[in-house]
Amino acid sequence: MNNLDRALIIFARKPELGKVKTRLAKSIGEEKALSVYIKLLNHTRTVAKQLDYSTYVFLTEPTKNDFWKGFVCEIQQGNSLGEKMKFAFEALFNKGYKQCVIIGSDCPGLTKEIIEEAFFNLVENDVAIGPAEDGGYYLLGMNKLIQPFFYNKIWSTDSVFKQTIKDIEDLQLAYKILPVLNDVDEEKDIPVGWLKAME
Repeated sequence: MNNLDRALIIFARKPELGKVKTRLAKSIGEEKALSVYIKLLNHTRTVAKQLDYSTYVFLTEPTKNDFWKGFVCEIQQGNSLGEKMKFAFEALFNKGYKQCVIIGSDCPGLTKEIIEEAFFNLVENDVAIGPAEDGGYYLLGMNKLIQPFFYNKIWSTDSVFKQTIKDIEDLQLAYKILPVLNDVDEEKDIPVGWLKAME
């Protein structure tokens, strides 16, 4: 297995005032919430640039700036988050990739080492998954499209990780759980110093 067989998928929103981090905006305001999201996007892009995989950014809508220059940009397709992720995985497996890993753009603790660990673990496992503290997951990797992962979930709730593990075990798949990390959804999740730097 070489890196040409591996694809990294990034899910990201177009950074627009009032359309990102809406839960966070309720406590710190829309402008600061947008600034936090842009910092998260910068972190995600920096991590991805350190990796030697084909990287595809699936955006909620087209963007005219060159923030994601150097990456292949696609548009998310589907209604639910599950449908959108399924579309992205299916598209890349159809391109011939043997391992695909998806990440979001909400996780300040994500590192290139964790993503590399996910791909490494897919050599001997069917699935690699990175649990988030809020009960979801920040990373999901697989060697083939496993459709049940994308259905019968209440997305953006604290049950998603547990439901996905149940799918894995019901299907008798080999899997590896990565370190638990924190997504930024509320003010308490923001890294120390980020808000102060915005004042």
